[in-house]
Amino acid sequence: MPKQSDNSHPSPAGGRGAGGEGGTLLARARQLRTDQTDAERRLWRYLRAHRFMGLKFKRQKPVGRYIVDFVCYSPKLVVELDGGRHADQTVYDDRRDDWLNRQGFVVLRFWNNEVMAQTEAVLEAIRQKVLALSPTPSPAGGRGAEEVSDN
Repeated sequence: MPKQSDNSHPSPAGGRGAGGEGGTLLARARQLRTDQTDAERRLWRYLRAHRFMGLKFKRQKPVGRYIVDFVCYSPKLVVELDGGRHADQTVYDDRRDDWLNRQGFVVLRFWNNEVMAQTEAVLEAIRQKVLALSPTPSPAGGRGAEEVSDN
């Protein structure tokens, strides 16, 4: 498992990202949450409020100096939705994914049109990755089923 931050970088939650631009980064993340794409809006309906496998996803969240579309910290999973402009920025996306991987995150990428036309298949791919990352997730989101005894 990769080593966690040694505090040489400020926490994004503290208002500063790894490059010190956190105020701007947080404002940009807030703006992205307001200006969701149709694909982001659709996927968020399924991922929000522990609806998906009982997991806590966050959207448009700063992670280091990047803003990720969706993140679940346990397991460390990032879900990115790409529109047409991403075809022209593969070098940036590869560098970004590499940095996230070094922080211990697994990155899944889907095209916006996949989310819109094949939502169930996208959700199944996310589910399969979650199962692979945490071999024994509880279907009840960690609460488990209560057993009733007649003793």
